[in-house]
Amino acid sequence: MTIGHPDVAEMMSMLGFEWLLFDTEHSPLNVETLQGMLQAMSYTEKCIPIIRVAWNDMVLIKRALDIGAYGIVIPWVNSKEEAINAVRYCRYPPRGVRGYGPRRAALHDPEYVKTADEQILIIVQVETRKAIENLDEILSVEGIDVAFVGPWDLSMSLGVFGQFDSRKFREALDRVLDACERHGVTPGIACTHESVGEALRRGFRFCTIGSDVSFLKLGAETSLRAAGGNPRKA
Repeated sequence: MTIGHPDVAEMMSMLGFEWLLFDTEHSPLNVETLQGMLQAMSYTEKCIPIIRVAWNDMVLIKRALDIGAYGIVIPWVNSKEEAINAVRYCRYPPRGVRGYGPRRAALHDPEYVKTADEQILIIVQVETRKAIENLDEILSVEGIDVAFVGPWDLSMSLGVFGQFDSRKFREALDRVLDACERHGVTPGIACTHESVGEALRRGFRFCTIGSDVSFLKLGAETSLRAAGGNPRKA
């Protein structure tokens, strides 16, 4: 999710997705806008909000959790120390260093401070050669739920940008799947609606299938073709 409007979040949450991922790393979404979007989807309890923060930062993670995120995606986790910090930033003391001030997150759950640590998904991104090399150390950190591959950044780091069928890239994915199995972590990867089938067959279980912008483009192109038009490339 990158379009900063509550109507978009509300509509997407009603379609049957298990979760929506709100991206603050590569979009202009801010905390105030995000809170309105999370409020708009609050009537569909089966679709949970997950926020990708811009960096592995205690304040950014705390603010995302306080407005009601039930999952945090932390980009660029390349070492065991960075993984430890990611978990600590998401947990209340004594297991972590998250400050208490949940605001909206606790409005409908008086036991939030007791239940939050077990309910919140911690998702670390695997998107560099260094992360692949340190994967066993990273995934050995208690509290990590998902290892989420960023294919574009990972392929760039490996020197095969966008070459998702290259041996080097596919071997890296195999290493992620194997390490996740060893450590009891769910493997994930960013996909499109066209590539998600193969990812699921390979063993990935936490997969995107596109973005609000890509869905808007696809829907508009489909409608234009149905009306006899010829969509331009965008």
